[in-house]
Amino acid sequence: MLARNMRRSLRNTVLLVALLNLAYFAVEFTVARRIGSVSLFADSVDFLEDASLNTLIAVALGWGGRNRARLGIGLACILLVPGVATLWTAWDKIHAPLPPAPLFLSLTATGALLINLFCALLLVRFRRHSGSLTRAAFLSARNDAVANVAMIATAIVTVYTRSGWPDLIVGLGIAALNADAAHEVWSAARIEHETATD
Repeated sequence: MLARNMRRSLRNTVLLVALLNLAYFAVEFTVARRIGSVSLFADSVDFLEDASLNTLIAVALGWGGRNRARLGIGLACILLVPGVATLWTAWDKIHAPLPPAPLFLSLTATGALLINLFCALLLVRFRRHSGSLTRAAFLSARNDAVANVAMIATAIVTVYTRSGWPDLIVGLGIAALNADAAHEVWSAARIEHETATD
């Protein structure tokens, strides 16, 4: 069981991360819809998922090990939601692979990168506490930062190629990252559930 001060500090941290993610979801989703970017759309849905994930973690911190493990299994499923949404959006984009506006793509992705790096720094000291819950939050922030770097590179490539395919490929890559994180969290939660005594 986490010490009371550590639990309070973790709860405050994940609530701050949830608020930051919710705020940037609104920014990124709006830009993604305006410029028709699959990668920005995937990342915006991921911001919404992260806000939900961190809110659930804050709620579950006082729970026993078995219940936290069950929530961890549920969170693994939540991590798959952005991937499914991305595949749906990508399917539409395949039929008309128009390039997104590179300037807006790069500026929005840079903002997302800064938010995700800040969140990852906030969460890094807790990544081994409270099992699969905080692991899920840290992995999500880390993966998002990697995705944002790829999105910035996509904007640069789009300037030269004037193609929508780089954006589509990166969007599908983001979906794959989320699937890998979901698998890690699922595995950790299953082990916790089997070994939990409370």
